[in-house]
Parts: sequence; C-alpha cells; structure tokens
Amino acid sequence: MDRHCARAGALVFAIGLSVGATEFATAQTGQTLDAITVVATRTEEKAIDTLAPVSVLNQRTIEMINPSRLNEIFHNVPGVTFQDRGDSPESAINIRGLQDFGRVAIVVDGARQNYQRSGHNAQGSFFLDPELLAGADVVRGPTANIYGSGAIGGVVSFRTKDVDDVVRPGRRWGTTAAGMLGSNAGRAMASSFTGVRVNPNLDVFFGGAHRTQKDFKDGEGLTVSNTGNHVSAGIAKITARPADGHEVKLTGIFQEDLYNIGQFNRGPIATAAQRALYQGSSVYASEVHNYTATAGWRYARPDDPLFDWDGKIYWNRTYSDQTKTAHLSTTAQAGVCTTPGNNVSGCVGDTRGYQLDTFGFDVHNTTRFNLGPWRNAVTLGGDGFKDDVNTSDPRGNSHVTTPGGIRTVSGGFVQWKANYAHWLEIVSAARYDNYRLEATNTGSDGERISPKITLGITPVPGLTPYISYAEGYRAPSLTETIIAGAHATGGGPNLFTCPDGGGGLFCFLPNPNLRPEVGKSKEIGLNMKYDNVFAAGDSFRGKFNLFRNDIDDYIELTASAPVLTFGLLRSQYYQYQNLPHARINGFEAETMYDAGAWFVGLSGQYTRGKNVDTGVGLVNIQPNRIVTTAGVRLLERTLTLAGSWTSAASNQNVPVNYLPNDSYELVNFYLTWIPRPDFAFHFGIDNVLDRYYRPYAMPQTASDGTTQNDVLWASPPPGTVYKASLRVQFGAM
Repeated sequence: MDRHCARAGALVFAIGLSVGATEFATAQTGQTLDAITVVATRTEEKAIDTLAPVSVLNQRTIEMINPSRLNEIFHNVPGVTFQDRGDSPESAINIRGLQDFGRVAIVVDGARQNYQRSGHNAQGSFFLDPELLAGADVVRGPTANIYGSGAIGGVVSFRTKDVDDVVRPGRRWGTTAAGMLGSNAGRAMASSFTGVRVNPNLDVFFGGAHRTQKDFKDGEGLTVSNTGNHVSAGIAKITARPADGHEVKLTGIFQEDLYNIGQFNRGPIATAAQRALYQGSSVYASEVHNYTATAGWRYARPDDPLFDWDGKIYWNRTYSDQTKTAHLSTTAQAGVCTTPGNNVSGCVGDTRGYQLDTFGFDVHNTTRFNLGPWRNAVTLGGDGFKDDVNTSDPRGNSHVTTPGGIRTVSGGFVQWKANYAHWLEIVSAARYDNYRLEATNTGSDGERISPKITLGITPVPGLTPYISYAEGYRAPSLTETIIAGAHATGGGPNLFTCPDGGGGLFCFLPNPNLRPEVGKSKEIGLNMKYDNVFAAGDSFRGKFNLFRNDIDDYIELTASAPVLTFGLLRSQYYQYQNLPHARINGFEAETMYDAGAWFVGLSGQYTRGKNVDTGVGLVNIQPNRIVTTAGVRLLERTLTLAGSWTSAASNQNVPVNYLPNDSYELVNFYLTWIPRPDFAFHFGIDNVLDRYYRPYAMPQTASDGTTQNDVLWASPPPGTVYKASLRVQFGAM
C-alpha cells in the first residue's frame, strides 16, 4: 500500500489519540474551536458547539504564519485547498472538491467576491491581501445555504481589521506597525493601521499594507518566471452608534496588484516534441484593481428579544487590465500583427481587460423566545446580487472564453433553531433561490426551495453527536451558459469550422438549457469538548464529520467524441453540460489538545468524488491529507515553538485528459515571541524539506500526454522560505 494512503487510512485510528491545532496557539491565544462564529446559522455560537463543519482562524494565527498568500493560513483546515498559480497573486478556494463559478461563496466583510475569467487557471478567483485580515470563518458543504445562493461547496467569510484590533481597552487611539522580510524571492512587507475612538459613539479606522517579492525558486531549484509582484492594499472604516443598540458601519477596501502572468520558453522549440516540452505561454503585464464598499446597519440589545438585526448593501469591482509583453509562438500571424502575436491572445503591445461589478444586499433578523423548556430563535432573511461582466479584447479570443452579460441572483430564508434543556438542539431551515441570466440573443432563469434539518443531542456533557441534511442550489454562471465561438488557432490552420462560420482549434457551444446544480448533503458529526482532562487547566476540543454530497445536474465542460483531423484525434465541440449525478463523500477531523506548556494535534480529510453514471473521478477532488502539529511554550509562555507536518496523497482518479496532483510531504516551523502585549516577533521556515509538489490536477492532451506548460510550471509553491516579522502596537488614553 502507498505510504501516503496508509497514513490517510490511519487517520481514523489516530483520532482517539490525536490532539490538534487549527492554530499553533501562542501564550496569548485561546482555543480556536472555542471562537465565536455566526456563519453557519446566522446566530452567535462557539465553533465547537455549532452543529456543522465549521473552522475559525483568528488574527494571532494569521500573524504567526506571516503569510504572503491566503493559502498559507489554511494548511491546517480540513477540506480546504487552493488552486493558485505562482505567477498571479489571485486566490481560488476549493472546499470538499468543489470550486469555480461560485460553488464556494467568498465573502469579505459581507460582500461577495464573484470575479471570474476563463483561461489556464481556476474558473473563479479573488484578490485579498492577508495583512488586512482579522480572521476567517469556514463552513464546509451546503449546510450554510442560508448564507447565500450557490454555495453548494461551502462558505469562506473573511473579517478585516477594525478598531478593536488596534486600540486596546481603555485607550482612545492605537496604531500597529509591522514589517516582514523573507528569503526565496526577496520577500518584504510593511503595514500600518490606526484606530481612533473619537467618542463612545464614533470610531474611525484606517491603514494599509504593501508587499513585494521577486521570482521564487520551486523545490527543484528552478526559478519560476513572473512570480514576482507588488501588492498594495488600503482600508478605511467609520463606525457610528446613533442610538442605544444601533451601529452603522461604512467600509471601503482597495487593493492594487501589479504582476506579470505567463511562462517563458524553457528550451529549444524547433520540433513538435520540443515545443510540447519547453514552450510556455504569452506574457502579460497585469494591473488589477479591486474595490469593495459596504454599508451596514446592526441592531441588537439584550433586553429586546424580538429584534437582532443585521443588514448590508455592498458593491465590489474587480478590474484586470493586461498588456501583452511577450509572445511565444514560433511564427507571427501574417496580416494581423506588426509585432509577434496570434489570434488567440493578440499581438505584443495589445491590451485586454476583464471587469466584473457585483451589487448586492444581505439582511436578516433573529427573534428569540421561550416556550416552556424550549429556547427558540427564528431567523428571517434575504439576499441578492447582480453580476455585470464586461470583457474587452480587440484582437484576442477573450470575448469568446469570458463572454459579457448580466446575472441576477436572489433569495430568502427562514430558520428555526430550538434548544430543549441542555441536551437537544434542532435547526430547521428552508431557502428560496431564483436567478436570471441575460446576454445577447440568449438568457435563462430558474427557482427552487432548498431545505435543511439538523438534529443534535448531548447525552453527557462534552459529547454532542448530530446528523444533518441540507440542500444547496447553484445557478449556472454566464460563462457556462453563453460561451460560444471558435477557440482561435494561434496562427496555425483551422482544424474545424464552427456553427457561427468561424474556424479554430475547436468550437465552444452555448447551452441556454443548462440546469442549475442541486447539492444534497448528508452529514454525521461529532463535537467533543472537555476541560481538565489529564491535569488542571488542560483542554481537548474535537470536531469530526462524515459526509456525502450528491449533486444533481453537476456542470462540467464536456468534449464531443474525437474525430480524425490533420492526422490527429481531436474533439470538435466543447460545451458545459449537466452530468445527471455526481457524488463526493469523505471524512474530516479537526482536533486540539492543549496542556498549557505544550500542545500537539492532528487534522485532516479523506475525500472521494466521481461521476456516478460513469465512475470517472471528478477533476477537482482534493488529495487525502493529514496535518500533524506540535509545540511548546517557554519563558513563562511568552515564547512558542511549533512545527507542522503535512502528508498528502495524490488523487489518481481523474479523467484521462488530466495530470494528477503530486503526493507530497510538507514541513513548516514557526517561532513566536511576545515578551509584552505590544511587541511580537515571528520567525518561520516554510517547506523545510525544500520539496517540489503540484497540489492540484491540470489539463493534458490524452493522446500524447502534453500539458499546458504555463500551468505545469506555475503550479508548484516555493521551495524553502525563511521569513521573520516584527509587530509593535502603541496608543494613548
């Protein structure tokens, strides 16, 4: 048996002995699983008590890891992976094998991040610098269907920093300043955030960060081209309390990412075989601007059980402006370019742009009341958003692969949460969703009601098993529905003539009859919470989940049967189609034992997914993974030393036209020294073993095994990285 599979199988047996860490807790931090979350049920509760697969990351965890990218803070979170490219700072999250086109809802301070453009990368991404973050909540699976439409994979809700993160209790103002330096690409970051309590009813917060790096080397010692970047981010918030219990918050976030995307040739390309091995992709100087603006109104008072209100309106714009700077085809296309180029991506010097504007709202209210021994909370809410997609590419192919249009999605929900005494909890909910797509000469719409029911019991204190059934509904995206036209050839001969009269390598066909996806998730969970287990002051926390998500009408890009053309077997048509039945099932564990002076732990996942009708695996199923952590606290718990060991097994059950991800071992080390509350020093080593690995599957041609080299070369994370940071905080009464 493969040693990685053996370790994955051992997960089930190790749980009873395990202790873990979603965070490597410092002397100042408490149990992460005890953190408060509202994402799963829209009501405040501890993550360990939530009858759902919830993980919470706090600011101490983020600061200790010194992340350059968001994926670094999720290493220990079960069921969560990323499909990131080294030559682009954008992030693409996968939860339980589902990603792209909104299957995972990404929310920043309540605002959806729906940006998507099609290319040699994930079909859905967002831009957010981790230095802005105060924390993140993750809910896996459609159990969070009340949180928003489309999230059949789950929800990741990011919370940015605010006044309370920089102003200590009793002080009127405060400032935090931080700097970080790192190896393997000359990494550097500087940030500063300031908060002012103008008076008891008015707070002001503002700040920003800038980070930069050069091209890094992967675990094989090869420099990965264009992995350098410059990222600048700023944030401002105004919080007013006009009356008792009322809070109005205005938030603005801006981020600018400057980078080059694309991979240069790595060798000679005189022959077809050499081109397959060495030819990269065209390079684009990219400038991305991301704007998010939210206005929120919160009302809650302990003496008012009828109203616990939270409402937001928001706008998000992501705009990518690209200029082609290098062309890697062997010949220019005569008559089209005065400089090298082709009809896929235009010519050197050409520009192209992708813009998505999202306008949305999210409101809900919880009413609490008691009926005898039953404690009840009824939550009513509604949400909606409109995506407006615009693509500009005068001489390239982007208007085909990322078509413009408008998508409107909205819904409402009702949830009843009831607790009987201290041993029974019931959560029942129903969500209504509807959508409409509008584009030139086509459109579609649909609606559905999705139920949810969860039952948990606590037969003895500290032990809560539960069962849950939840459905989620995802409307097709604009690209999936209306993509149409020829994929240009790049200057070579047209292999096929398409229905619109154009010619190319193959033809995209629209599918106005594409049906929405419906996820039906069955879950068995167990929450464990014990204090003073072996010694006074120690604690154990554990969350375990066994799940199966049956997805009706799963949407996948499907190729027609290959035909012989120019001596090669090629598919003429590609179309997003509904697979009648897909299934993803697995097991997740997240545990923590903390003895105070030391801690040790285990978390991980075992996931399988397939097309039920054919038995063929789904492309984005994650590798099975175990993360072991251990650490000690020294010098009166002001110094924390911690290490993590990730062991991941390759998922080999993928379609024949995909190259599976690698199995890999990843070791990280962290040191945190906090001699006093306003001073923190962090040191870390990422990828201590300097391992090369590709964490996700990627396309390849089934007939000859060639890959999309830009993805192949840009997918590995960096080799060994040393990094250190210093954070100081000061303020006054």
